[in-house]
Amino acid sequence: MKKLCYAITMAAAVACLSITASADSKVSSVVESYEMNAENSYSVSYLEEDPYLVNVYEGYGFAKDYGSARGHAYVLEDVGKTERPHPLANCLTCKTEDFTRLVNDMGEDAYSLEFDSTYPDMHQNVGCYSCHLENYNEGELNLSHDYTVTAISDEVGDGTIAAAVGVCGQCHTEYYFKPENKATNVPYMDLASMDPEAELAYYDEMGFADWTQESTGTPMLKAQHPEIETYLGEGSIHAKMGLTCADCHMEKVTSEDGTEFRSHYLRSPLDSDVLLETCAQCHKDTDMAEKVHGVQDEVTAREKEVGEKLSTLKTTLAEAVASGDYTDEELDAIRSLHRTAQWFWDWDYVENSEGAHNSTLAKKCLDKAEETIDEAMGMFKS
Repeated sequence: MKKLCYAITMAAAVACLSITASADSKVSSVVESYEMNAENSYSVSYLEEDPYLVNVYEGYGFAKDYGSARGHAYVLEDVGKTERPHPLANCLTCKTEDFTRLVNDMGEDAYSLEFDSTYPDMHQNVGCYSCHLENYNEGELNLSHDYTVTAISDEVGDGTIAAAVGVCGQCHTEYYFKPENKATNVPYMDLASMDPEAELAYYDEMGFADWTQESTGTPMLKAQHPEIETYLGEGSIHAKMGLTCADCHMEKVTSEDGTEFRSHYLRSPLDSDVLLETCAQCHKDTDMAEKVHGVQDEVTAREKEVGEKLSTLKTTLAEAVASGDYTDEELDAIRSLHRTAQWFWDWDYVENSEGAHNSTLAKKCLDKAEETIDEAMGMFKS
């Protein structure tokens, strides 16, 4: 089962907060809570869990290496070890606060720097600067990634999108690299366009593809991890209630001297009695572990079911291309459906909550994917 992991290094926290012996209790307590996250090193290979992914992602790096993120403490290490090719530094966008600073200093030219020459200068993982810029001692939340500032800073500023959602969503989002300069960008410009259908339309209008699959000829899209879009999207009850990422993943803690702060030990609410109290305000005596795991089990089962059908569509299309029995017009019509079906399936598959953030939207994406697969399969000659 996929699992969203959270961790961050003590080194990064100390570096950005400049802790000294005279630092106040609150800041020191925050750093200590950061340190606890380094214990989280959970990882699993999705290619082993779901072997059909090798066929579905054929021709792209995710068919070679696709494992769960081990958490913020390991992102810099893991991007250096991955078997997926990364010739440019844009792959470092959400892996280190050092690269975020570099982009903010030199602009979009940083994204097209060579990975191999840039990586050795990156030392911190995700850190304080990533969510606070230079205001970490005050705890003020600030968007730090240029593409997020361009897309949603106005709505974060006016409160339409809570800051405690926006700063997490800078990295927990769908993104792509601009064809003209390989800069990281997002396929939306406001809350209204943070939607799987709107994002697909965005890519279709610009004629964008992450890669063209050799065996099928389909110009494919690779969805990333649209957590912010899913959480804020249609059907999200918790977002409508005004809850944020912090409310569900960061405990309110009181230190020994009575200072209250948000713990930076980021965790599932199912693992925290303090966070479960937030759930209990509405869910009362509900067994939340049973409820959430029930949702996740249902969504995961549907992912596998639809994913296997998608794999069959891909194989059947590849055979049709090789047969020579179809015109280009006939093949392109099926390819368009193939691209659409994979987009909606992938949009759900790579969203790390397995339906817990927004089961309504997760199921909608899988239903759309299956409907499109069925339509495409009906277009093959008997």
